[in-house]
Amino acid sequence: MPKFYARRRLGFLAAFTGLIASAGLLNGPAASAALPTPVSAATARTYLSSLTVASEDRTGYDRDLFPHWITQSGTCNTRETILKRDGEDVVTNSSCAATSGTWYSPYDGATWSASSDVDIDHMVPLAEAWDSGADSWTTSRRQSFANDLTRPQLLAVTDNVNQSKGDQDPATWMPSRSAYRCTYVRAWVQVKYYYDLSVDSAEKSALQGYLANC
Repeated sequence: MPKFYARRRLGFLAAFTGLIASAGLLNGPAASAALPTPVSAATARTYLSSLTVASEDRTGYDRDLFPHWITQSGTCNTRETILKRDGEDVVTNSSCAATSGTWYSPYDGATWSASSDVDIDHMVPLAEAWDSGADSWTTSRRQSFANDLTRPQLLAVTDNVNQSKGDQDPATWMPSRSAYRCTYVRAWVQVKYYYDLSVDSAEKSALQGYLANC
């Protein structure tokens, strides 16, 4: 093939690839979080209607009252287990620490290649749980809550996003990615329902509003 036509062909391919990339077909997330699928919006609405509405009380709260991260299997603790679950091509060392991989944070749409940039978020924060009824639990139950791999309670996300969330409920904090908000509130309600935790009035109102659009 003459060099002129070869260059034109390569130019066309480069332009075509650029169009595909600009459409997001080549630049999608390198990994996707694997949160256990929450209940449907209809079920979440039913669950929410049955939750006790009560004011919150943080008296006596201490994060250490929720033992975490516990050993899950072999040398892997809960954090390491979620990093492996939610990441892609995750490589771990003999201590189960992630040495490489990629992690996609559904809260903000960022992808990270260092596990140090990723936090494991408690969907319903530990302090929020304490305020909502966990103050009366046994240490064993608080440990189960803080390390729950079965319910949609633990998720690998961007560390500073998790820190900005802190202990806020959906009345004052939601993921910046609107596409994830329905999943978020369905998961929140499912966890609160399973653990028989209460909601405050502002929290319930916010959840009702988001669920109405799911």
